[in-house]
Amino acid sequence: MDTVVPTPEPGVVVMMCGLAGSGKTTYARRLEAHGYTRLSIDEIIWRRLGHDAALLDPADHEHHQATAQREIQDELIRLIAAGHPVVLDMSFWNRAARDRYKTMIESNGGQWRLIYLKADPDTLWRRLAIRNGHDTPNNVTVSRELLNRYLATFEEPEGEGEEILMQS
Repeated sequence: MDTVVPTPEPGVVVMMCGLAGSGKTTYARRLEAHGYTRLSIDEIIWRRLGHDAALLDPADHEHHQATAQREIQDELIRLIAAGHPVVLDMSFWNRAARDRYKTMIESNGGQWRLIYLKADPDTLWRRLAIRNGHDTPNNVTVSRELLNRYLATFEEPEGEGEEILMQS
């Protein structure tokens, strides 16, 4: 990923967007190394449970996701108010979620950038097959079946002010 890292600016929130395996966390960590505060739902859940949320039954998974989402939102608002640059290491798989966060960011005095990491299904699966073997907070297990569901439900950003970074 040889893309230029945006210079951190006070109150700027980079919203990562893309499917599992597209490189969101890798890119977000690069931003973090350049002064952004990185917020990750997967890491919050891992800290609480000590394992991948994919191991939970669907109702528990949804509960933990919602709780972590509220924590991220509270921290995001605090960081914007303090003038910190932030990167949201999330998938933003649907337009409604992207729009909610954009509104929240703007209504709290921040500015957003939507970075969409786009990759074809073969690239995603190749990366996930490697990643699934690692048991860490940012390596949520994704089966071929789950990837296919993600592909079927992902709402690709179009005309939303997105910056597209092609992945291979």
